[in-house]
Amino acid sequence: MTTDRKTLVRRTPWPHSASRPVGTPIQPSVVYAAADPDALDAQYEGRTQGYAYAREGHPNADVLASMIDGLEGAEGGLITGSGMAAVAAVLLGVCRTGDHVLGGDQLYGRSLRMMREDLPRMGIAIDLVDPTDAAAVAAAIRPETRMMLVEVVSNPTLRVADMEGIARVCADRGVLLVVDNTFTTPRGYRPFDQGADIVIHSVTKLLAGHSDATLGYVAARDPELQAAIRVFAITTGMTPSPFDCWLAERGLYSFPLRYDRAEANAARLADHLAGLPGVRRVLYPTRPDHPDHNRARALLGDRGGHMVSFEVEGGRAAANRLTRGAPQLAFAPTLGDVGTTLSHPPSSSHRGLTPEARAALGITEGFFRVSVGVEEIDLLLADFTEAIAAAHG
Repeated sequence: MTTDRKTLVRRTPWPHSASRPVGTPIQPSVVYAAADPDALDAQYEGRTQGYAYAREGHPNADVLASMIDGLEGAEGGLITGSGMAAVAAVLLGVCRTGDHVLGGDQLYGRSLRMMREDLPRMGIAIDLVDPTDAAAVAAAIRPETRMMLVEVVSNPTLRVADMEGIARVCADRGVLLVVDNTFTTPRGYRPFDQGADIVIHSVTKLLAGHSDATLGYVAARDPELQAAIRVFAITTGMTPSPFDCWLAERGLYSFPLRYDRAEANAARLADHLAGLPGVRRVLYPTRPDHPDHNRARALLGDRGGHMVSFEVEGGRAAANRLTRGAPQLAFAPTLGDVGTTLSHPPSSSHRGLTPEARAALGITEGFFRVSVGVEEIDLLLADFTEAIAAAHG
């Protein structure tokens, strides 16, 4: 028996078809073959479109980036291997030794860690300010301030930033405004339309929406800034997986439907929780008792988002009983899944803070954050009624 060695050591050409696939193919290839050195030069010099090495870009990442670009009103966005990779690409790809960076004082936990511990090691000074107070932001700006990183709705207390005031201050003082739009998404808020210079997403969360892909996204209004971010991401290997990009693309097709359903559920859940005995407070941006209710209405309209936070009486003991008493509610430090997830910031995202620092933010041992999913609302309300009852049983 003989074997044609060519079938073992040579790549089989992709079959030609006069029709095209409806579903996007996954392209896992790490390398791409060019016709000759001149053709490769043409690619790298931008005279032709093509791929050479997957760390520098691949088709699945570009398809996903173009879809998110369309949602955000951006051009040339970049997909990274995680949301924190996108944050790092901005902070480290744009800032230099001697720069000063401002951040909201309730950013995502790892963003706070990078600002507090990593940037100072590189000679970049930082200050954290209250994003609900544009005057405080203005007062913190120095001549060397390079950028301000802010989330429209903070994690986990759902405070609403004074985006109009911050955008005005940053524009007047020549400071780059960087918006992490993960919580609000372009369905709820479009930062570029409101003066942002750079937009970041953890695609892992609502955009992908199924807890099975880890990705980030970043786009800059200025092409030179975008080029600097892209080069840094390529150099440091922030490459996204083609398979994860394919999964996120699939998830993105249902994103508007998922977002609207989860948002409607969140509003109902917030009102329901507020009426349950043993619940000390409920935080949801469009509720009249939210501390930033008027700003939320002005900035977001009736788009309260899919996140709800609440506090139960009884501290850590009640918190333990709550999670154990409702195992059907996934207790997991994530958000944006099709199913509802429950997070306890004191033991997860904000465990690195002292109890005093958490208390200053209003995060007690009985504090929970809920990423509301698309379940039938009656089922969801029953689940939380059971969970709260267990907390005080």
